[in-house]
Amino acid sequence: MNAQITSPAYRTSHYRVVEPVLRKVLREAEREHQELQEVFELMGWGALPEELKIEIGDDIRAFREELFGNYSTCDEGVLRRRRRVRYWVELYLDGACSIRTAVESLRVRSR
Repeated sequence: MNAQITSPAYRTSHYRVVEPVLRKVLREAEREHQELQEVFELMGWGALPEELKIEIGDDIRAFREELFGNYSTCDEGVLRRRRRVRYWVELYLDGACSIRTAVESLRVRSR
């Protein structure tokens, strides 16, 4: 291992540079999480398990951006995805499917 990297002086100076960046990233992540939680609550989906929230997080971000007027979509693929998200979330909330089924059904697979 490089002696410079293991020296206390290097570690101290390195952390002085890295720590503020990490704090900023953490603050931004916390802000985004709070914004997403608000959208989940507004949609009546606040009680969803985190596993499902994570799976549809990108969809919720897009819902939010469109609701704020940042863009509008008429794309059929986007509209189909939104219908799928609502369908599977509602099935899960109604107790008609398991969390695993809902998550697997909503997982975006790369082709």
